[in-house]
Amino acid sequence: MKKKKPNDLQVLLDYAGRHRGLTFLGLGLSAVAMILGMLPYICIWLVARDLIAVAPNWTQAARIARYGWMAFAFALAGIIVYFCALMCTHLAAFRTASNIRKQGMAHLMKAPLGFFDSNASGLLRNRLDGAASETETLLAHNLADIVGTAAMFIAMLVLMFVFDWRMGAACLLAAVVSIGALGTMMGGKNAGLMAEYQAAQDTMSKAGTEYVRGIPVVKVFQQTVYSFKAFKQAIEDYSAKAEHYQADVCKVPQAVNLTATEGAFVFLVPVALLLAPAALSAGTFAGFVTNFAFYAVFSAIISTALARIMFAASGMMLARTALGRIDQVMSAPTLKITDHPKAPRDNSVAFEDVSFTYDGAELPALDHVSFSVKPGQTVALVGPSGGGKTTAASLIPRFWDVSSGAVKVGGVDVRDTDLRVLMDQVAFVFQNNRLFKASILENVRVSRPDATRQEVEKALSAAQCDDIIAKLPDGIDTVIGTEGTYLSGGEQQRVALARAILKNAPIVVLDEATAFADPENEALIQKAFATLTRDRTVIMIAHRLSTVVNSDQIIVLNEGRVAEQGTHAELVSRNGLYARMWRDYNQAVQWKITAEEAK
Repeated sequence: MKKKKPNDLQVLLDYAGRHRGLTFLGLGLSAVAMILGMLPYICIWLVARDLIAVAPNWTQAARIARYGWMAFAFALAGIIVYFCALMCTHLAAFRTASNIRKQGMAHLMKAPLGFFDSNASGLLRNRLDGAASETETLLAHNLADIVGTAAMFIAMLVLMFVFDWRMGAACLLAAVVSIGALGTMMGGKNAGLMAEYQAAQDTMSKAGTEYVRGIPVVKVFQQTVYSFKAFKQAIEDYSAKAEHYQADVCKVPQAVNLTATEGAFVFLVPVALLLAPAALSAGTFAGFVTNFAFYAVFSAIISTALARIMFAASGMMLARTALGRIDQVMSAPTLKITDHPKAPRDNSVAFEDVSFTYDGAELPALDHVSFSVKPGQTVALVGPSGGGKTTAASLIPRFWDVSSGAVKVGGVDVRDTDLRVLMDQVAFVFQNNRLFKASILENVRVSRPDATRQEVEKALSAAQCDDIIAKLPDGIDTVIGTEGTYLSGGEQQRVALARAILKNAPIVVLDEATAFADPENEALIQKAFATLTRDRTVIMIAHRLSTVVNSDQIIVLNEGRVAEQGTHAELVSRNGLYARMWRDYNQAVQWKITAEEAK
């Protein structure tokens, strides 16, 4: 039997947790507040009745002051109760939005790190943080207004048919026209337009983030914003969706809605003119005038009630699309955590018939790859671009999980290892490391938060960072990115190496760690490598083949398969793919522009 999908309100209340009681209390208080807010109208009717009954001897209406004070008391009580209602709903809304953000972040923390390569941070932030904010309006205001307005309409129906049902029906006709117009705007085929609008907003947010990150490229090549076609197209699509919804969908229904609600009195006048002669002939004209005065005043609150319905309906639509975006975050793939974790026996790494295919890809990135690395060995992964080197390295710390086969660390499948234990086993140095906007001390301490200042300083020294620290105004306490304090790519790489050294993991994965370093920084990085890799199992991804000559073993990956493996000398002697790559590399190193070529 198919499980029934919970409605949007139920989902939100589930996020509210123990604070859902505040929501229900706030909704109840809102209903009471609306009813209290309508009682002054009855007091107005009583005043009009007494004045008309004694006209023109107004002084005989002795209870006028009492009715006035009662109206004031009811109005004040309604304000106070409504304030308490909003306090409850706001507290619940803030806690609910906070829970959504916390649960979303907790879920993303379980997602494989590779997930973030294919999902832009700006898009995830907009989906989670922005969508959570949109639910606040629904819970804090819209739900209270919906319940309060429902209570108001029930009271209105009672009051409108208590005094004169015909004039009451005339007033309600305005509400019927208004609700019909609102249904045209927000129901039927237009119900999905808000989701399309929000999708266009998400796309624009994602494209905007990518554009901002690409500004340095725009400046270097003197391009304009129009060179970023995706961003321009996203803005135009968003604008078109917003204009279509406003001009084509909402213009006429909204005009009808406002005309009906703001002119509700117009519906009352023809009915009153029809009823007046009968009231005169029956001798009940005084009562008729009293009732007409009541409905004339009462019709003014119809527009207020219907406006609340409109905004509440809009809030429901926004919340529905917001929950859809939140669900996209909550449906992100997560790494499966074993209930019975096993501890690695040593620092060995083994790939056993490993295959892996990225989501949406037709061909596998790795296809039945097998090789092993003994404890303390240094193994290099080389091969043409797109051969699967970085993918293979990413499977060791579970940035992704294999599609088939097994990656083992210390003889244990990484999927059967506790994630924290696995991450303690592996230090990963990327080719393009990023530093946080924090001090050098805190940037390095990220890898081991309990490290002492002296341990951080020792790691920085081992990573050949002494010259960097010496030139910074506050040494290791200098905050990167403030007051013009920035590091070059090679310097950032050395700080990242200090992180890995401080972590002291027995397995080190180096992904083209010298790719963006100048010759001077590369020499210092190579010295840092000597410290980082000593007595450790090292898996190195490299394009500069000179850095892998002394490796214990070289794995050549091509089109996701192991093409060759062996030592440098063995592979060169085979005259295969590696030998061709080695010849090409040496030719590239020796190539130079001569005077004749420069002419």
